[in-house]
Amino acid sequence: MSDAETLAQQFAFLSEADRLKSVLRGTTLCDGSRKENSGEHSWHVALYALVLAEHATRPVDISRVIQMLLLHDLVEIDAGDNPIHGDHDTAEQEVLEQAAADRIFGLLPTQQGQRFRALWDEFECAESDDAIFAKSIDRIQPVIANLETGGGTWPEYNVTPEQLETRVGSKVKRGAPDLWAHIKSRIDTWFAAHR
Repeated sequence: MSDAETLAQQFAFLSEADRLKSVLRGTTLCDGSRKENSGEHSWHVALYALVLAEHATRPVDISRVIQMLLLHDLVEIDAGDNPIHGDHDTAEQEVLEQAAADRIFGLLPTQQGQRFRALWDEFECAESDDAIFAKSIDRIQPVIANLETGGGTWPEYNVTPEQLETRVGSKVKRGAPDLWAHIKSRIDTWFAAHR
């Protein structure tokens, strides 16, 4: 493949990735002014990982973690956002996301596309230390946004402390239990004031 063909594929992928900025999420910005888009979320969780890496349970390669977080939601271009507290068919969503990963990473030159797809798959499986920490950070950012906005979308989705523990806390504790302990105290304070 020529350099021109390689660049054409890479720029096609990057232009397609721009569509992630149009996918609105269930979470609002920390100032509550509007819904966050998935491109903003991907950047923000990558920054969270960079800042909070010292809190990982096990040593992680922060470069790989950031790569996973930058890539993890690209499938939402085709599959849409899947709010953790929303009503959705998990099996159907997984099929949509797998097809989206095939298409989107398939835009890249073969080796690069395979490398990015492998990182995405690793994140989804959440078995390696890097992926476990990345998944933890992905769960923390929306919680902080909701806490910063006085509960944010929790009332809209009728979120309970028990749901936060099972849907969020269990993932965060695997990769960064100290972060969950800190956030859990803030969650408990919020729910105590809003019951």
